[in-house]
Amino acid sequence: MNREKLMKMAGSVRTGGKGTMRRKKKAVHKSTTSDDKKLQSTLKRIGVNTIPAIEEVNIFKDDLVIQFLNPKVQASIVANTWVVTGPPQTRSMWIFHFFCVFLVIGLCIRVLMIV
Repeated sequence: MNREKLMKMAGSVRTGGKGTMRRKKKAVHKSTTSDDKKLQSTLKRIGVNTIPAIEEVNIFKDDLVIQFLNPKVQASIVANTWVVTGPPQTRSMWIFHFFCVFLVIGLCIRVLMIV
């Protein structure tokens, strides 16, 4: 490497002026964990309780269905606040409708076979 390139690289890592120590490594800030902690503390303050045994949550928006399978659901009835946490799946409304009809028909056939 040539001297000019080294001086350019050394100058970019100096935090202060001339004669100050160079920084050891660039600090990486993680804001997602702090945001999550702030959100959880706010939810705790308004009195959110976990609702157990929820297998599925469907949110209907325009022509889409946002579906959460086995989500963590928290609610505060007094504050009219619901929190759904988990990996979402976005589907078209007609595919979701077809799946529900197919599921109901399958359950009806299964009941008829038992009787």
